[in-house]
Amino acid sequence: MRFIDCINITGESCKAYKGNKEYISTGAVDVDHIDRNQIEIVNYDSKPSRANLITDDKSILFAKMQGTKKVLLIDQELDKNIYSTGFFSIAPKQNVLKKECLYYLLGSKTFLSQKDKYCTGATQKSITLEGLKKIEITVPNLEEQDRIVKILDTINNILESYKKELENYDRLVKARFVEMFGDLKINEKRWNSKTFEEMSVLITDGEHATPRRTTEGIYLLSARNVLNHSFQLEDVDYIDQEEYDRIARRIVPKKGDVLVSCSGTVGRCCSVPPNFKFQMVRSVALIRFNDEINPLFAEYMIASDYIQEQINRCKTISSQANLFQGKIKMLRGFIPPIELQNEFADFVKQVDKSKLAIQKSLDKLEILKNSLMQKYFG
Repeated sequence: MRFIDCINITGESCKAYKGNKEYISTGAVDVDHIDRNQIEIVNYDSKPSRANLITDDKSILFAKMQGTKKVLLIDQELDKNIYSTGFFSIAPKQNVLKKECLYYLLGSKTFLSQKDKYCTGATQKSITLEGLKKIEITVPNLEEQDRIVKILDTINNILESYKKELENYDRLVKARFVEMFGDLKINEKRWNSKTFEEMSVLITDGEHATPRRTTEGIYLLSARNVLNHSFQLEDVDYIDQEEYDRIARRIVPKKGDVLVSCSGTVGRCCSVPPNFKFQMVRSVALIRFNDEINPLFAEYMIASDYIQEQINRCKTISSQANLFQGKIKMLRGFIPPIELQNEFADFVKQVDKSKLAIQKSLDKLEILKNSLMQKYFG
């Protein structure tokens, strides 16, 4: 059947409202769930222009962009949010598709490959309504849809258990940080305090001019790509070597630098791993700490409530929140003995090894799920 004959287009433009709402960008959706760290709190006057889609609990959202797999099943809690216009909001037609089956179909290789094929656009290709009309799908009968959903739900439940294990490891690292360094807000262990300017050899930000982007090449990171302790590279821009070299005359990021998101959702941070070549725009700040600070310790110190509260006090808000270099330099941190910082960093690395083993099991189960979806949906 034609995909468009199986669904209704839902959703509407955001109407004026009072107070704040949660805005969910395409970057805030990690495959099939919302990353709470990437939610933006916006009022009607300050919201980005793309924050203009509201939907209901009968609908499903999927990202329009080429090469993306982002599908969100809307319930009565999620329908309170504002969503990016980078999503399509759809609902299944009665007696043709069940909502849960449509949800899985949207993540199938059959649907995604056709979506990508019919995407259009110059810089950022995405699917339009005209493109949706060209997509054809296999539609199982309603009884078969129930069986398919039960099997895929079982696999999803196992996947969720793996993901919870990963979250528990993250909690373990945070607990270990507090155990070793105490509550930084009261500095119960009496660590020496300095400003970030005193603790670093360089504080800067990314390219101020508009870089010449390409469809592939070297990563060009913006604030949306910097998460706490990791990078989001699904929705990322690129530059070529010539543009990289031009920007590199000003700054060359290197291993151990700590990146901080400083526009939109500010204060997320991650240290640069080895052999990671990239440049960045001005919405990302770079801190190169001196030898008194281990970068992994710095990550967790910046992510702590102590530093985050300082960031919230000094960020400026116009159309969106910003954290400028001068304010970053004024942030105050602590300097425990480097031996203790290194011990914590070694602990983080060991935990990361355990997380990697779980991630491998999770990846294998994802492969099984994808193969079954290929079988069910053609």
